[in-house]
Amino acid sequence: MIALLRIVVVAIFAVLMFIFGCGYCLLSPRNPKNVFVIGRLFSRIAGVLGYKLHLRLPEDAYERGQHLYIANHQNTWDLFTVSAAVTPKVVTVGKKSLLWIPLFGQIYWLTGNILIDRFNRTKAVGTIEQVIQKMKESDLSVWMFPEGTRSRGRGLLPFKTGAFHTAVGAGVPIIPIVCSTTQGKLHLNKWNNGHVIVEMLPPISTEGCTKADVRKLATQCRNEMKEKLAELDAEVDKLNAGGK
Repeated sequence: MIALLRIVVVAIFAVLMFIFGCGYCLLSPRNPKNVFVIGRLFSRIAGVLGYKLHLRLPEDAYERGQHLYIANHQNTWDLFTVSAAVTPKVVTVGKKSLLWIPLFGQIYWLTGNILIDRFNRTKAVGTIEQVIQKMKESDLSVWMFPEGTRSRGRGLLPFKTGAFHTAVGAGVPIIPIVCSTTQGKLHLNKWNNGHVIVEMLPPISTEGCTKADVRKLATQCRNEMKEKLAELDAEVDKLNAGGK
């Protein structure tokens, strides 16, 4: 019964988001501010799913300059958890195939996010260069998922280098964002699905880095995120055991 109720609520939410979101974005289509507004609205559904969402951002998170954000990518539920950490003037980079997902795909494009053809290396590389150029010509920040696909309980997957080429090329720091493990922890028939922590880590400088440093930079970021993920998972276990 709880599962049915949740499915109905999420379905209604999706339809309302499509109507409101598309209407709102059409007032200023492809404007980066749309990503922040819509992202925060999507994160509100975490409570409906039975999650207690804890968002940890530094005090100056909304006042920082240009950065490249990276986050772990676990499953579809990231839409309702990690999205809470989106800050103003940030757009994401996603697969071109997202455009064909009913409701979500249209909002994703209208909000100003960037779509790349991940299966066409030439087009993908060209898009990365366009992103770098766009960042250099504006104060726009970019959010990417360096794993390239959803991990689905396989831990933190190896990082692809596109995000790090972008950061080095644009000359901006990298800010990792880590969400505690949600894979396998969502049970639609349970009211309480426990705690989820989303934390923004300190910036990692790319100053003085070149293309030769990209792989080393990716390894450094992945190691820091992997360590933080383990810490958050341990903390979530304690919170869930305490029933708080």
